[in-house]
Amino acid sequence: MIQENDVYKIGNLTRTHGVRGDVTFQFTDDVWDRVEADYLFLRLDGLLVPFFLEEWRFRSDTTALVKFEDIDDVNAATRLVGAEVFFPKALTPTEPDDEDLTWQMFTGFEVIIVPSGSPEGAPESPLGTVTAVYDQTANILLEVTTPDGRSILIPAHEDFILRADHRERRLYVDVPEELLTLNS
Repeated sequence: MIQENDVYKIGNLTRTHGVRGDVTFQFTDDVWDRVEADYLFLRLDGLLVPFFLEEWRFRSDTTALVKFEDIDDVNAATRLVGAEVFFPKALTPTEPDDEDLTWQMFTGFEVIIVPSGSPEGAPESPLGTVTAVYDQTANILLEVTTPDGRSILIPAHEDFILRADHRERRLYVDVPEELLTLNS
């Protein structure tokens, strides 16, 4: 049986589309398309249930119409609306191809602070989760939501981002304390 720590959330099914069982998938990561996955997991009644992909087509950078196998009419599709969609970590590429790399794919990553000058193996400090990416300007910002609900904006800059672990969905950063407390 699949466990919660074996998958990560990549979006939600928001509504039905048409009469043949398509659903609108609002996603934060298009990993299922990049690795050509056969299935996704949906959380239904608290359980992670695999659903096999029959076909999909993109509507925008964050929305796709998806048809799952054996979901063949609007009534069956309606039961899926509102479900959270998850992707297995085991199928996640360790490092994405450079042409596939976008800032948006870091949505959902856990942000870990590694203090500058700290020795290897020094304690790391979880900051929160990337909940949005603002890339409309030259200065790209990552919005990180902390466990207590605060929002912190971190510049997506090579001076601050040390490394990314795509399989574990973690972003290791060294950010000056002043930036972390700017909006406190």
